[in-house]
This record gives sequence, structure tokens and C-alpha cells, in this order.
Amino acid sequence: MYPAELVIPMKEELTENGFSELLTPEAVRDQLKEKGTTLVVINSVCGCSAGTARPGVLMAVANSAKKPDHLVTSFAGFDMEAVQELRQNLLPYPPSSPSVALFKDGKLVHFIERHMIEGRSAQMIAHNLIAAFDEYCN
Repeated sequence: MYPAELVIPMKEELTENGFSELLTPEAVRDQLKEKGTTLVVINSVCGCSAGTARPGVLMAVANSAKKPDHLVTSFAGFDMEAVQELRQNLLPYPPSSPSVALFKDGKLVHFIERHMIEGRSAQMIAHNLIAAFDEYCN
């Protein structure tokens, strides 16, 4: 498990921009029962999280005409049980962090794995997400 002093600033980059934290398996289950669209960011200490994943997600949310109904996040290597529960809902995809998932009415409709983040710019990730928002969000 990562130390809190390392993780908290990385968590705050999302929570200070409207994301709620999923800290327990129960919170994950409750969130995925919600109607509408839920954007889930599995955050991490990986350099691609800071360099492109988090900035790309924030750029997409700020610049999309259509937005997810719910913005949530959980931190791999820190919110361990919550992330494990999230990953059960991402099957058949293997564990991946950072990663970004879009659920509609509790069903996974779009997923960006780590290998789709690495080597890509924040703008590319934002464009990918904006296209998904346009397709699945109201």
C-alpha cells in the first residue's frame, strides 16, 4: 500500500475537480446501481497518471458538451478493496491502472486501459473520452 502523503495530492487532483471517492466495495456497488452514466477513474502513482490520464480526464469533462452524470475515482494500491470491486465490474479486462471506465446504468460501455494511455497525450485521451460522452451521455 502506498503512503498517504504520496497518494493524497494525486487524489486531490480529481476530488478538487468534482470527483467523489469510492473507498469501499459497498460504495462501488451502490454507485454502479445508479441510473445514468458514471465515469470511473482508477487513479495511480504511475507517471502516465500525472502526465496524461488525470489531465486528459479533466480536459474531457471540462470541454465536452455532454457529461457523465457521476464522476468517481478510486486509487489503485491504496483503496485496495474498492479497486478490487471495481475490477470485478471491468471483466474480462485485466487489472489496469491507471484506467478510465464509463458505465451506463451499471453496464460497462467504454474502457481505456493503461496501454491505451501510455505514450498518448492528454489531448488524445480527452478526445477519446469526449467521443464516448457524445455517444453514451445525455
